[in-house]
Amino acid sequence: MSIDYDNKISKCVQAVPPSAIRKFFDMASEMKGVISLSIGEPDFVTPWNIREAGINSLIDGYTHYSPNAGYSDSKKAITSYISRRYGVDYDPNGEVLITVGGSEGIDLAARALIDPGDEVIIVEPCFVAYKAAVMFAHGVPVVVETRQEDDFKLKAEDLEAKITPKTKMIILGFPSNPTGAVMTMEDLAPIKELLLKYPDIIVVSDELYCELNYITDTPSSLVKFEELRDRVIMINGFSKSYAMTGFRIGYAVGPQELIAPMTKIHQYCIMCAPSMAQVALVTAAYESDDEVREMRDEYNRRRRVILKGLQDAGLQCFTPYGAFYAFPSIKSLGISSEEFCEKFLMSKKVAIVPGNAFGQCGEGHVRISYAASMENIKTAMERIAEFTDELRKG
Repeated sequence: MSIDYDNKISKCVQAVPPSAIRKFFDMASEMKGVISLSIGEPDFVTPWNIREAGINSLIDGYTHYSPNAGYSDSKKAITSYISRRYGVDYDPNGEVLITVGGSEGIDLAARALIDPGDEVIIVEPCFVAYKAAVMFAHGVPVVVETRQEDDFKLKAEDLEAKITPKTKMIILGFPSNPTGAVMTMEDLAPIKELLLKYPDIIVVSDELYCELNYITDTPSSLVKFEELRDRVIMINGFSKSYAMTGFRIGYAVGPQELIAPMTKIHQYCIMCAPSMAQVALVTAAYESDDEVREMRDEYNRRRRVILKGLQDAGLQCFTPYGAFYAFPSIKSLGISSEEFCEKFLMSKKVAIVPGNAFGQCGEGHVRISYAASMENIKTAMERIAEFTDELRKG
């Protein structure tokens, strides 16, 4: 007798679609000779001093569980980094939780705070995990759209229009995946003033790309506003800026009253983040500024090449000043984002991601990652110019 698995799988899980990012990555992986500008992963190898610290941790016997929230030295390294780069102080004993990547931190914040029916405002286009985390926690995602004409920055009036008595949380991520948009402290000031009118709303601020900012060397963040200190959970980590994706190491910082319930869930479902990675992050936090700066400078060079290539292809693209993504518009070509990406992959062997993978307001755009070699980027830009020319000629 066959089992009707559709009736066995959680309706909540069934309602969450698979990641479209992985769809195009998987399609590309099955083809030979593909240039992949689809995945959000640095092409750099983790800096040697960080790898060496990881190797030495094994030699020194760091092969056991750590305390649930993380090793004391690792948490102190994180709070020292935040104090140095953000000018904000957190207590390593209670206000820091070391997680398995930033994605776990987002999931923990959602599960710790959301009750069924709670509304959570999500700023789109955005990282695909935000809406899924809310839905898995049985919350109700409420989308506030950002627009190309605003450089994909969040406007206070658009945010306020989505706030209701059921709003419990706001999730935002800047520098943005997928748009590359940044919010300066001047941009965040109206958001702060708005949030002061709604003192019960918690903010989850995803800042994984904080070091990849091509406007200023100083990260911008709501945590810098003392008035919001007790309401913001910052999600951050070492995957993107430090090229440590495989280490799976992130963290959440915030008031102890919010970090404690997140730690409780982490305790039961994960136990602790990888011990070796926790040791390696100490070196990353204290001793790797130069390596991060070198990688950021190279991303910046690639960014300029990408923008010039898109201009040559006749594609409009606002100037991204963060992360390692461009988000050009393809609306003038009269083709959907998904169709564009599929045809581009099949005909030119270049993998990029449709903009609607990051929310419906991303339709008419595509995400191009420049976490790839300069040679591959230049070749991909030549191919996109050929492809768009062919589309225009019909």
